[in-house]
Amino acid sequence: MSLMKDRNTSKFDRDPALVSPLDAAISAQDRETLMLVTSALRDRRMRLAFQPVVYAADPSVIGFFEGFIRLLNLRDQVIPARDFMGAVEQHELGREIDCAALRMGLMAMQRNPQIRVSVNMSARSVGYGPWAAILRKALRETPRLGHNLILEINEASAMLVPDVLRPFMSEMRDHGIVFALDDFGAGLTSLRLLRDLHFEVAKIDGVLVREVDRLPDQQAMVRAAIAVAQEMGMYVVAEAVETEGEANWLREAGAGCMQGYLFGPPTVTPDFRAFRHGRSDLAGGIN
Repeated sequence: MSLMKDRNTSKFDRDPALVSPLDAAISAQDRETLMLVTSALRDRRMRLAFQPVVYAADPSVIGFFEGFIRLLNLRDQVIPARDFMGAVEQHELGREIDCAALRMGLMAMQRNPQIRVSVNMSARSVGYGPWAAILRKALRETPRLGHNLILEINEASAMLVPDVLRPFMSEMRDHGIVFALDDFGAGLTSLRLLRDLHFEVAKIDGVLVREVDRLPDQQAMVRAAIAVAQEMGMYVVAEAVETEGEANWLREAGAGCMQGYLFGPPTVTPDFRAFRHGRSDLAGGIN
C-alpha cells in the first residue's frame, strides 16, 4: 500500500470512522519511513555502495561497478530500499534520491578516474531540472566522465516516458554515456521500445537468474531474454548471481558479464584499485 495514495478515492480517508486498523498501521509505518528518508536526504546521511560487475569469461576482471544508494537513519542503520522506493517513484522525493546517487557516483569517478560506474535512475528524472543540472555540470567540468558512466533505467520506468527518454539518450551518447536496461525480462517490454531507445546493455533480472542451473522453466525464460537482448544488439549482464552453478550456466548461455554476491557484495569501502585489472570498455557492444 502506498503512502501517497489519492485521498480523493479512498473511502477510509473520506470518513475516519471507516478507517481499517490495518490500513492505519500500514500508513503510519509508511509515513514514518518516508520521514526518515526525507531526513536522511536533508542531513546527507547517505552513502553509495559499490558492487563489482565481472566478465563471465574471466570473473577476476571487473567490467564496472554499480552504485547503490544507502540512506541511513539516526542510528546510522541502512533504511531498506524496498521500504520506500515504491512509494517515492512518482514523487519528487524519488527525484531527490536520484540526484544524491548521481552526485555521489560522479564524485567517486572524479576521485578515481580509472573506474567505470553505473548509477540507477528513474526515467522521470530526465525531466527533473536539478538532476539534469548535476549531470551536465559534471560533463562540462570533466568531459571524460561521460565515457566512464553507465546510467541504469529499469524496464518499468523506461516504458512510462519513452518520448522523453529518446532525445535525452541521444544527447548523452554524444558524451560517451552508455545506457543499461535494468530488470530486463521481468516485465512486458515492448520490442518497439527496445528498438527505438537502443539500450546498449540488458541486465537480466535476478528473479530469473535464481537457481537457473536447476530449473528448466527459469532456463527457458533466461534463454529467451538473452536471445531478445542479443537480437537487439544489447550486451547481456546477469544480475544476482549467487552460486557457481548459476554462473557456469549463464556463461554457457551467453551472458557477457555477471554481478552478484558470488563475486562480491555492495560495499561502501570498495577497493577501486582492483579495477586496474579491468578494461576500459565492455566487449560485445559498449563503446
